[in-house]
Amino acid sequence: MAEPYYEDESVTLHHGDSLEILRSLPDQSIDCCVTSPPYFGLRDYGTEGQYGLEASPAEYVETMRALFAEVRRVLADDGTLWLNIGDSYYSGRGASTGVDAKNPARRFGVRSVDKGGVDWAKPKNLLGIPWRTAFALQDDGWTLRAEVIWAKRNCLPDPAADRPARAHEQVFLFSKKRTYWYDADAIREDSDPEQEAHNQRYAREYEGHTARAATTGQPGNVNNVGIHSRPGKGGRPARSVWSISAQPFAEAHFAVMPAEMAERCVLAGCKPGGVVLDPFSGSGTTGFAATKHGRKYVGIDLSADYLDLSLRTRFAQPGLDLSGGVA
Repeated sequence: MAEPYYEDESVTLHHGDSLEILRSLPDQSIDCCVTSPPYFGLRDYGTEGQYGLEASPAEYVETMRALFAEVRRVLADDGTLWLNIGDSYYSGRGASTGVDAKNPARRFGVRSVDKGGVDWAKPKNLLGIPWRTAFALQDDGWTLRAEVIWAKRNCLPDPAADRPARAHEQVFLFSKKRTYWYDADAIREDSDPEQEAHNQRYAREYEGHTARAATTGQPGNVNNVGIHSRPGKGGRPARSVWSISAQPFAEAHFAVMPAEMAERCVLAGCKPGGVVLDPFSGSGTTGFAATKHGRKYVGIDLSADYLDLSLRTRFAQPGLDLSGGVA
């Protein structure tokens, strides 16, 4: 097993390439993985060996497939993977300007191409990176259980004037086996009485329709049942659209996963006292959610600066001195 960059009773951080570190972890040592890898072609984080700057979507997807194959190996048989991944457009304009004028610390991914373009996309195409990746993982042995839409209550301005502004990302729920840990009660949502009354009226009308179809031989899906909300421990089961505000992180110049989203994934996907993994630890949002709710955390990142950032903020310990790094 790789030597940790930092370790205490609840947090273990590893510095290095995620795939290499994962290969050193024991089989079935993780209960849940919650992660958001670098998106294809969007940013250059200035770290050698970084993910997301592959030459084509196919190469990026293969990188993700290989990495998450190792995640599947280290995951317990009843474990889950929650994968947040955003999409990318191909502009066809060649190399990017390189630096964000509003924030010089942030650099966009360089997409250097010949004037003739590339053979994997026409200009202005949305590349479909999330679903390409999801299908690759599915083909590789994962069970794709759900697509959650993260509907952003707030988002960066979208300069495009010839299409709807993008205000969502996908979060895919994968399982390793047919049966797995999922705590539906932990992420139940508040019920909207007006909407629930409408749902109940619709359910009665629908069930009346299917009953008539069954007796008259008319077309109808007589097997489609269960559209009533199940009574539960306050509220309704979580739906597949999560309306969550994006959250800036004061000390980070890169995008971070909202803490609320990480918490939902951890609470639903990891058993109490279990171990949560994030192979792209970044600012440590997943680790913050895991330790806040009594789980242990294993984080991996290629940048020591980001690991130090998470230790100063998400996992701050009294007397922890990071002035010279962590050995």
